Amino acid sequence: MGKRLDGTSLFTGINSGFINSYSLLNSMYEDGVTLENLANAATNTNYISSAYGTTFSSYLMNNFGTVDKNGDGTISADEVQNLMGQMAAQGLTREQIISLGGASGLSGSLQETVLSHFDDIDKNHDGKVTNQEIQAYGVDSELEKQKVADRNRIVNNMSMFYDTGADYEGSMLDYRYLDEDEG
Repeated sequence: MGKRLDGTSLFTGINSGFINSYSLLNSMYEDGVTLENLANAATNTNYISSAYGTTFSSYLMNNFGTVDKNGDGTISADEVQNLMGQMAAQGLTREQIISLGGASGLSGSLQETVLSHFDDIDKNHDGKVTNQEIQAYGVDSELEKQKVADRNRIVNNMSMFYDTGADYEGSMLDYRYLDEDEG
């Protein structure tokens, strides 16, 4: 098989983005990270000035009900940790990789590779890729399959090594047997 991918940096980058954004937001508001505070932070560029913070804040705002497991109207540090654990265990959707992966400062090539091979990497076809699935996938697997097919074609079609011209009835391999006087 070919080169292996390692999705650790993808998951670590997204985890760091959430933790950093959550910490910043939580320190900005005395009553914690509420839906209202997320909306206020999104419109106040003094607090969240980078696309990095805005992206993660936006994700929390759009998925507030899912993240706020106890329904108290505030996202706690434990709820963010639970979200990170859930993403690590269950995997990331294509949309999460697109929106959160780029904002986490990851290598564009890793994100692009995972996205372009997403359906092949997602072995259980649940619409999410885990780090284990990413690591198990060989980026060059399609290239390796093509190399094997090419080798098999060459072996099965040995006539490609013979000259098909009418003037000479020998093989291209005949050079080994030419007399030194002839060569």
